[in-house]
Amino acid sequence: MESIYGQHRPELEKVLQQMLGRIDDLRKNIREKTGEDPIEHCLGRIKSEDSMREKCRRKGLPETTESALQEIHDAIGIRVVCAFRSDVYKVRDYLAGFDDVTVTEEKDYIRHAKPNGYRSYHMIVKTDSGYYVEVQIRTISMDTWAALEHHMKYKKKVSGNEELIISELKRCADELASTDISMQTIHDMIYEEEDHF
Repeated sequence: MESIYGQHRPELEKVLQQMLGRIDDLRKNIREKTGEDPIEHCLGRIKSEDSMREKCRRKGLPETTESALQEIHDAIGIRVVCAFRSDVYKVRDYLAGFDDVTVTEEKDYIRHAKPNGYRSYHMIVKTDSGYYVEVQIRTISMDTWAALEHHMKYKKKVSGNEELIISELKRCADELASTDISMQTIHDMIYEEEDHF
C-alpha cells in the first residue's frame, strides 16, 4: 500500500527537525540568560500511517495525501513539557513569533480546562512550505495527568464505577492545577527576591 503521505515524508521530517531545533535554541538562550531550562522535555513525531488513516476514516475523509496534509493538521506533532505555567506561554510566544510560520488555530485549555479536567495549550502552525504542525505545550503536572488519563481510558471498559472515576480524575486535575499555580507563585517570589539584591 502506498504511503498516505505520498512523497512528502522527507519534507515532513525536515519541518519537524526545524521546529525541534527552534525549541532547542530557545532552551539554550534562556539557559544562558537565567541558568534555568524552561523545558523539561520535548517530543516530536510524524503521525503513523495507521493512525492517520484511522483519523481520516473517523472524520469521514478519503484516505488520501490531500486529507492527511491539508484537511488534518497534526501529521507533524510536537509536545513541549515545561516546569512552570509561565514557561508554557513563553514557548507559545516564541513559536508564534517566526516570520515563516502562521498560527492558524489556538486553544488554551489551561485557562479554559476541558470538562474532564484536561489542561494544555494547543496551537496549530502552518509553515511557509505549506505543512501544518500541531504543538501541545503543558506543565509536568498537566502531562502526568494526561498520560495517566490516556492510559486508563484505553483499559478495559469500566462498568459500575465510571462516574466515580470521572469525578476523581477531574478532582485530581484540579488539585494538580492548583499545585501548578502555587509552584508558579513560589518561583516568582524567589526571583523577585533575587532581583532585590
